[in-house]
Amino acid sequence: MSDLTMPTPRNYGWVLKPTSSTQFEIINRDNGQFCVVLNHALLRGVTAEMIHWWFLNFPNLRVRLRDVPQYEGSTVPGYLLWHPSDHINATLSGSLGPGGTSRAGASIGIQEAMQYERYGLTYPVDTTLKILYCEPDGWSMGKVLPIMGKAMVLSIRYQDVVRDGVHMGVHYHYEIVVGVSGRDPVSKALNRKITGDYTTDFFSAWHTHNAIEVGTFENFLPALWAQRSKPDDLQYGPDMNAAPDGALSQTAQGPDLFARRTAGYRSARNPYEHQNAEGSLAF
Repeated sequence: MSDLTMPTPRNYGWVLKPTSSTQFEIINRDNGQFCVVLNHALLRGVTAEMIHWWFLNFPNLRVRLRDVPQYEGSTVPGYLLWHPSDHINATLSGSLGPGGTSRAGASIGIQEAMQYERYGLTYPVDTTLKILYCEPDGWSMGKVLPIMGKAMVLSIRYQDVVRDGVHMGVHYHYEIVVGVSGRDPVSKALNRKITGDYTTDFFSAWHTHNAIEVGTFENFLPALWAQRSKPDDLQYGPDMNAAPDGALSQTAQGPDLFARRTAGYRSARNPYEHQNAEGSLAF
């Protein structure tokens, strides 16, 4: 059981996206590694530029909340807007970008608990990861071991969706590889240790957590983006919710991408090579 202390849940009045709005699969490999692919519904009213700004800045953002029960007038980490109940804090360290922003080579500390309101601290995350990629089309972070190489990489890609000259939203796609790629007995033993806490139940809870987390971009990100010129005076109230109706009826964007990527993980010699293939994933 973790000793993390969770903040009071935030009631923003949002409609949260369900797992039915996504495609999700776990691919187990015979050396003890596994891969996770999660394809999200279209993020409406959000641009890739907004999401890139968020990843550059979110660990440093502080937001004053208005008309949020038990938080009226409180200034909280921006991370508490990205999920109404599961997030605690995120911090940057190491070799930072201009103005103390995220960049490849820096480290990020993350504290949260998957589906806290249902499971409490059964599935905590309290870890520091290396930022491996932070560009206008995506973000990745993970752990790299001496000699053994990559032991876990969480990779996100996102791209604007434009139809007939009209911006429809953002396609947001998530992939995770856990475990080293060797097939020798030492690698297999190491994978049993690395993957020990990442059970099927953990990732079932993570699936729900991430469907909510990514979906909330529709609710709060346009409002923060509009205030980006005043980063020291950000504020948010439920009346600033930008999300359109229909969150509960959405389905995953780009099922062909999901099919191609999951098939690739099943056949890849090295899943990390597949994870990095295709540039922006050829949306």
